[in-house]
Amino acid sequence: MASRNIAARLHQGLRAKRAIGAVKNSNLRAPGLTRSLATPVSHGATTESTTLSNGFTIATEHSPYAQTSTVGVWIDAGSRAETDRTNGTAHFLEHLAFKGTQKRSQSQLELEIENMGAHLNAYTSRENTVYYAKAFNNDVPATVDILSDILQNSKLESSAIERERDVILREQEEVDKQLEEVVFDHLHATAFQNQPLGRTILGPKENIQSITRDDLQSYIKTNYTADRMVLVGSGGVPHNQLVDLAEKYFSHLPQHNSSQQAHAAVRGTEQTPDFVGSEVRIRDDTIPTANIAIAVEGVSWKDDDYFTALVTQAIVGNWDRAMGNSPYLGSKLSTFIHENKLANSFMSFSTSYSDTGLWGIYMVTDAITRIDDLVHFTLREWSRLSFSVSEAETERAKAQLKASILLSLDGTTAVAEDIGRQIITTGRRLAPEEVERAVESVKAADVMKFAQAKLWDKDIAVSAIGQIEGLLDYARIRGDMSRMLS
Repeated sequence: MASRNIAARLHQGLRAKRAIGAVKNSNLRAPGLTRSLATPVSHGATTESTTLSNGFTIATEHSPYAQTSTVGVWIDAGSRAETDRTNGTAHFLEHLAFKGTQKRSQSQLELEIENMGAHLNAYTSRENTVYYAKAFNNDVPATVDILSDILQNSKLESSAIERERDVILREQEEVDKQLEEVVFDHLHATAFQNQPLGRTILGPKENIQSITRDDLQSYIKTNYTADRMVLVGSGGVPHNQLVDLAEKYFSHLPQHNSSQQAHAAVRGTEQTPDFVGSEVRIRDDTIPTANIAIAVEGVSWKDDDYFTALVTQAIVGNWDRAMGNSPYLGSKLSTFIHENKLANSFMSFSTSYSDTGLWGIYMVTDAITRIDDLVHFTLREWSRLSFSVSEAETERAKAQLKASILLSLDGTTAVAEDIGRQIITTGRRLAPEEVERAVESVKAADVMKFAQAKLWDKDIAVSAIGQIEGLLDYARIRGDMSRMLS
């Protein structure tokens, strides 16, 4: 709905500008037209933010005509906040959150959610843990009560912990069957070797089997603190109402009581991670394809080149030969790979974290005798970005990126996710109009400058699984990160 409203306002603004232009050309005065029609298009909603005395933040985007709201708590802690021995704790806690509290049994919790017709969910990433609910506006107080309860009063009973071990181990088995997930886990592990960001979210099997109640309680005490939480509301819930609810349910949350240095050391984020040029290969000829990810060190959420990195990624593009329009996509790489039948699909990516990132490409191919050609010409395309990028392809990439970002904000849950992620990582939320302006300001020269700084002759991390005998050695691949301009 949000994206449709944006589109409607954009069209109205364009019609108004055309009308003004026609009037000027005819030297006539337009009755009823005022200066306001020439002002920038407004998204129609703003993000409000309030911080309580204990450091707990509330951020909302109120849509007065929405019948439902998404409310959730974004926590600045994920698998990166763990140690080697406790890796997997954050995800373990996510599983246990809905198994009952000191106030509600699991059945009572499920019944409350069901009676409201609400949806309650959670997820864990490398840097964040999120608990959120979608409900009717009238049920927002009840959902905030539930979120507060599961975050502050979870029982963590031994019987529930033992049951969830088996559940998580089965989940891990399913994840191990998803080659893309496995490739990206190995990519992080090799790019950020022996560092918190290189750990998986689920944790190794031995950790899942050995995590104790004390480990879980220690993680909560260290990381579930008021200054690292944001209560987000999107939809029909007014900001003042959510602030009042936060005062009622979260004002007694403590801030961390250790020194900042010790606290950061526990989180493992005291220093910017070191990107390591390296590779990991798992050859398995029973897999019908080669699945390869190649990445350089990318940019953080706060980096000045954040949007330039996204535009550069969009220039490389995504492609899948199973798509009906696959021969007609605009990126040069997709055209070349399609014409020469080098791959089944590829996906460029720009993944950001609080202080670093990964920028690269993930490729799948069953042309196992032509893997070197696929990698070579992909990296030739990366090299081209350093010295030969046209304004036309930059404009195409910008249009695709803006559409992708704006269309992704369709719905209260998507908006809440955008607010929570931005507030927890940068301290403020960029409105869609600001994002649009930031993307629009990127020029071809900026893309080439970014490529020269981040791509040209830079170390790479490589992760590959499957029939990868044709993937030549690391030195061969690394050599393609620069080439003569002729």
